[in-house]
Parts: sequence; structure tokens; C-alpha cells
Amino acid sequence: MITRSIYIGNPAYLKLKDEQMKILCPETKVEKGSISVEDLGLLMLDHFQITISHQLIQKMMGNNVVVISCDAHHLPHGIMLPLYGHTEHSDRIKDQLEASEPLKKQLWKQTVECKIENQKEVLKRLGNYYEPMIDYQNNVKSGDITNMEGIAAQHYWKYLISLDFLRQRFGDSPNQFFNFGYSVLRSIVARAIVETGLLPVLGIFHKNKYNPYCLADDLMEPYRPFIDLLVMQWLETNPETEELTKEFKAFILQIATKDVKIGDKTRPLLVAVKTTATSLYKCYTGEKRTISYPELI
Repeated sequence: MITRSIYIGNPAYLKLKDEQMKILCPETKVEKGSISVEDLGLLMLDHFQITISHQLIQKMMGNNVVVISCDAHHLPHGIMLPLYGHTEHSDRIKDQLEASEPLKKQLWKQTVECKIENQKEVLKRLGNYYEPMIDYQNNVKSGDITNMEGIAAQHYWKYLISLDFLRQRFGDSPNQFFNFGYSVLRSIVARAIVETGLLPVLGIFHKNKYNPYCLADDLMEPYRPFIDLLVMQWLETNPETEELTKEFKAFILQIATKDVKIGDKTRPLLVAVKTTATSLYKCYTGEKRTISYPELI
């Protein structure tokens, strides 16, 4: 089922009625809109005067809706997910914990190869210099011990934006557009991981005691170029803007329904990430040897 991504950037009172999320004016209590909770995949709250009922929160958690809360700078600051989203939760975590290091190194190799492939495709589509990316992809080793991911990234960002561009979390424009998009993507991937019955904190490569979403940071890597392409499309039509406008956020939230191809099937990204997370679990159990990652279409 294709779910919807909803952005709320004005004062609002959100409550549950008749299995619907009702959006009301907080002063007059006049209904401004409604949507079935079953149709929700992602809800972004971007105003300090938004009030949400606990009953609605519980209903959304029961339907694996990811709720994103934005800070004073209108950037995603936190996400709310159910503690578990699968009936075999404990068994799946056991398999996740028992995954061997050689297996995780091979899975990370696959992840980096797919990320570089999709980055190469972005450059190619934009008519930029992409040829060295082929060699970087072909030289990825188990565990990416030669850091082909980092080497490819240096080339990628230079020819995606400019030769002097530095990709940083708090860097100059247009970093803020990519940062916002990646935050949304990370939330979507975390949702799929929980729904699959795995722990987001246990990564296959990323390890950080301060990071509760290491596995999401792993699995989202091959999906980042999809955000990059959206951001570049936005910048092409809005070359002068440096603000994270409501229009930009609504544009980026389309990512959940963008078509991506995995194998011979095309599906919305929100569905595709669940396929990726499920395939990872099957790699843990030995049913599969490769993670099902997307390719740009």
C-alpha cells in the first residue's frame, strides 16, 4: 500500500476521530483537513504551536507511522517510532546479534558499491564528469578497507556542485538542502528497519555509542543519491534561494513516493526500503547472500 507523507508547518491541533487524523485550528477548532491513519507513512511537525493527542500518537505507532519533529531552525530534530514493529522481534534481533564480522564486511562492500553506482548515475544524468566512479566502484574491497566510498565522495561532490565545495553538516549552502533531505530519508529507513523487526542501533558498519540509528545510516547510503537528484532539480529551478522554505520541504517529502527499481520490480521508495531491510534480515539468517538495494531509473 502506498502511504502519504504529511507536512504541517502552521499552528494546529491534531486528534484521532473515526480512525482519522483530524487537523483542527487550535483557536476555533474548525477542521482544516483529515486523513486516515492507515494511509499515513510519515508525519512532519514543523511548528512549536502544534498540539497532538496521545490517542493519535498511539494509533500512529500501531500503524508504524514515523513522526518527525523539527527544531527552531526547521530542521528534523527527532523521530518517533514504535519500540518494535514485527511479531518475531526477539528472534530477529537474535539473528542480528549473531551476524559474523566477515558477513558484515561483505554486506558493507555491497552497500558501498551500490552507493557509488547510484552516485555515478546522478553525475551521468546531469552531464557531469563521472568516468572515474567506475574504477572506484570496481575497486571496493571487503569492508571497504581502502575507503573507496570516501575517495568516490570527493570526486562526486566536486563535480556535482563545484570544485571547491565541501560537503559538511553545518557547511555553506547548498549543504542545508542535502542535510534536510537526508534527515527525512534516515527517518524513512529507520521506520523500515523497525517494521522488519531489527534494531536500528546495531549497524553493519557504522558504530557510534552516541548514535541510536547506526543501521539506518548504513542502509540509507545507496538511497542518498535519490535525495541528491531531487535537491539538484530544486536548485535548478530555484537557483537564488538559500532558505528551507515550506515549498522545498514539500518537494523533498515526495521522496517517499518516488519510484525506485530493485531487481525487476519498480516500487515507491517507502516500500523499497522495506524490501532492503527485509533482504538484510535474510542475509543474517543465510537465506540470501546479497542485500536488495535500489538503482536509479
